Amino acid sequence: MLRKIFTNTFGILFSRILGFLRDLLMAQILGANIYSDIFFVAFKLPNLFRRIFAEGAFVQSFLPSYTRSTHKEAFAAAVFIRFFLFLLILSILVTLFAPFFTSLIAFGFGPDLIQLAAPYVAINFYYLPLIFSVTFLAALLQYQEHFATTAFSTALLNIALIAALLLSKEASSERIVWALSVAVLVGGALQLLTHLFIAYKKGILASLFKGIIQKAPKEELRRFFSSFIPAIWGNSTAQLSAFLDTWLASFLASGSISYLYYANRVFQLPLALFAIATATALFPTVAKSLKNADEQRAYIHIKKSFWFLLFLLSFSTLGGIILAKEIVWLLFERGSFSHHDTLATALVLQMYLVGLLPYGLAKLFSLWLYAKERQKEAAKIATYSLLTNILLSLALIYPLKAAGLALASSIAGVVLFWMLVRSFGTQRFLSLLKDRFAIYVAFALAAETVILLYIKRLLDAYIR
Repeated sequence: MLRKIFTNTFGILFSRILGFLRDLLMAQILGANIYSDIFFVAFKLPNLFRRIFAEGAFVQSFLPSYTRSTHKEAFAAAVFIRFFLFLLILSILVTLFAPFFTSLIAFGFGPDLIQLAAPYVAINFYYLPLIFSVTFLAALLQYQEHFATTAFSTALLNIALIAALLLSKEASSERIVWALSVAVLVGGALQLLTHLFIAYKKGILASLFKGIIQKAPKEELRRFFSSFIPAIWGNSTAQLSAFLDTWLASFLASGSISYLYYANRVFQLPLALFAIATATALFPTVAKSLKNADEQRAYIHIKKSFWFLLFLLSFSTLGGIILAKEIVWLLFERGSFSHHDTLATALVLQMYLVGLLPYGLAKLFSLWLYAKERQKEAAKIATYSLLTNILLSLALIYPLKAAGLALASSIAGVVLFWMLVRSFGTQRFLSLLKDRFAIYVAFALAAETVILLYIKRLLDAYIR
């Protein structure tokens, strides 16, 4: 299990290092202004679906049904065809009515900004059918317990965006945004080609082509699609919260969307490296154990992963909150990204990090519900969390601006975690805590606090 987790972690780390290099270049070349806001708006909806599909939501709804299917080839082929055609048609509709869809994403933009952003929204949206195809093949590879291709191929999108920034850095801001939008499609195509090659070698493509000519298992498809929307909804709270942040931030001063984007990028690093990597590696094992009525084995895996995540996410939260200003300064403050932008982004980052531990552990406990195919219960929990986020965002946006949106998202994460623990079983959860590792974690966090405060003092003196 650890080998699978570390495979995912190293792949994600490689991609995120390139992602930070991309963001560093973007901050230097575009800064935090209306043009960076336009690109982030244009990429926001495709990126939302990328996270929903690629970071576990689709896999956790598809794999239990696929595992139980008695006609796996026909079932997989039928699911792929229906989803791909739907997303392709949706992308064409976005192209035809780009200003309307842009106004939905950035409701606070005026008519001129909507017209300026609309073409980029249309281009970026074609990433959706590409990333769905990637995620679908990744799910079949995960069923065979192959994780490396998906983990490392995510870097291809960042490589394409970095190349676009370097090639267009002397161009106008509008031309740079256009180059980035094209690079999104190039990155998606490269990811798909990589997965197609591995799927071909492992016989997955041959299986899918065989499934196309077979009769689709209607009852299995009906059960899957009836649970799919609740499953996606229940597993996408963090992504929907980030999307809501962008939508509301469009009403704030120029640069606010960018502050949220850069801060969320830093926040997403430990979440992806530890929580998402662990959940991705763990889910097929938990799903198969519960399918075989071996609940004790599934619980043991959950327990080991819980302490692994608690230790790493607690360290990340504490370190990020204490060193938020220094992290943002080191990563982004150069070129068009000013010291004022650093301070604003650091505050947003601290508010996001309040929710790192609950969102990360929620990824773990949601596995239990999805592996047991309790998608509707997960969707109900997600709805309460999202409603909390909406109400708090509206309450905090004006006194705290962008930082208030991030804080509302974090509090919603606490609600999500608390309700998932109740569904997992309060007594079962409390038994997890009765372990000697609790003492080790407490001592380690105390030592980390002392060390980080000393490092912060040194860095503050250097920055001044």
